[in-house]
Amino acid sequence: MASRNFYIQLIFRVFGIAAAAILMAYSQGNQWWITFGISLAILFGLVLDLIRYINSTNRKIAYFFDAIRNEDFTLRFPERVDIESFKELNQSLNRVNGLIQEVHIQLQIRENYYQEILRQARIGILTYNQKGHILFSNPTVERLFNHSPLNHVRQLEQIDPKLYALFSSFEPFDRKLYQLTNEREQHQLALKSTPVVLKDEPLLLVVVQDIRYELDEKETESWIRLIRVLTHEIMNTIAPITSISESVLKYFQSGQENPALFGEQRKLDGSIRGLEVIQGQSANLMEFVESYRTLLNVPKPIRQLIPLSELFQKLQIMAEGSNDTNTPISWEIAPEDLEIYADEKLITQTMLNLIRNARQALGQQADRQIRVRGYFNGAGQKTIAVADNGPGIPEELKDEIFVPFFTTKEKGSGIGLSLSRQIMHLHGGELKLVSTPDSGTEFRLVF
Repeated sequence: MASRNFYIQLIFRVFGIAAAAILMAYSQGNQWWITFGISLAILFGLVLDLIRYINSTNRKIAYFFDAIRNEDFTLRFPERVDIESFKELNQSLNRVNGLIQEVHIQLQIRENYYQEILRQARIGILTYNQKGHILFSNPTVERLFNHSPLNHVRQLEQIDPKLYALFSSFEPFDRKLYQLTNEREQHQLALKSTPVVLKDEPLLLVVVQDIRYELDEKETESWIRLIRVLTHEIMNTIAPITSISESVLKYFQSGQENPALFGEQRKLDGSIRGLEVIQGQSANLMEFVESYRTLLNVPKPIRQLIPLSELFQKLQIMAEGSNDTNTPISWEIAPEDLEIYADEKLITQTMLNLIRNARQALGQQADRQIRVRGYFNGAGQKTIAVADNGPGIPEELKDEIFVPFFTTKEKGSGIGLSLSRQIMHLHGGELKLVSTPDSGTEFRLVF
């Protein structure tokens, strides 16, 4: 019935056009110009109505594709119509529109998921075009460069002109190393570029990774291998010297009651003093070597959840029980229920060493102050910081203080910070130094 109605309306319009054409011809033959004009207008209107009526389907499809192109999925076609063919067409268009909308939503969800992965990645990622416009940069690269937001590579010139020159000369598949130093800390960056094409536009994707931790770990391993060889060889040499000197010394000391047996008393006393010196130096050297053996015998961490509040309470008691009670120490935790997953004994040893170093760095300074705090850093990592308001560490010594054997103290062994860094590496974390001359020094245990 609906299809018949459609055809009836179509036939009615065709007959109307034919009647208007006949009337127009008849009026022209009789020179009825007014009637001719009216019939011409009617004919023109009927033809336009027929075209509009026939092309209604084309308009619906055109509207549909325009809406899809503009990502407008609110367009709905009426399904309650008298003409069955139009009803089926409208239903099909609505179904296709729903399917495309569902696919679009899924793509948006997936895109948001991938973008969140890129934002949370610990590797810096940025892309820029041939004009230098940065299309994407994740928070990690902004944190490494200490600049946000990044919109153009020319902004890198404000950070470091050499860094900007490096990016300006980047070619596809380049690999470069760069040491970036800012007012907070130092980064050893590894950069790798990869060409990509997005919507026919060539882009350069650069991956930026801070490899300082890996370099520190390799450096520590190298020092450990060196110390292992040194201690082995030194101990093999010292052991017989110590043993023989002790035996000879006992032999001479037991013969002092009978000087005639050993010659003049004066020579005997000189020999005894010489052997005592040999024994003392050998013992000191053995003690020196034994101190470095501690770097080789750090036990594997037995980790457990440790509330920082409990750890700080124990450290406070230990710190107050030391000889230096003139240096106030403030203890801060945010949030208060912050916990770390670590070996309590090893972390306690590291913290006490850092507090002791802070006290020694303050010397006889009048306004001595040490601040210990636990918090989440900008990257969301659990961090314990020990800071002092001392003279700071000179720039030329920052790369040296973690090297075994190196010390600026008269009676220091030079293994405290090396041992602390190794303990943090065993925990999968790192020990960072932030120091400003005349402003103070801060060591950060980052887990």
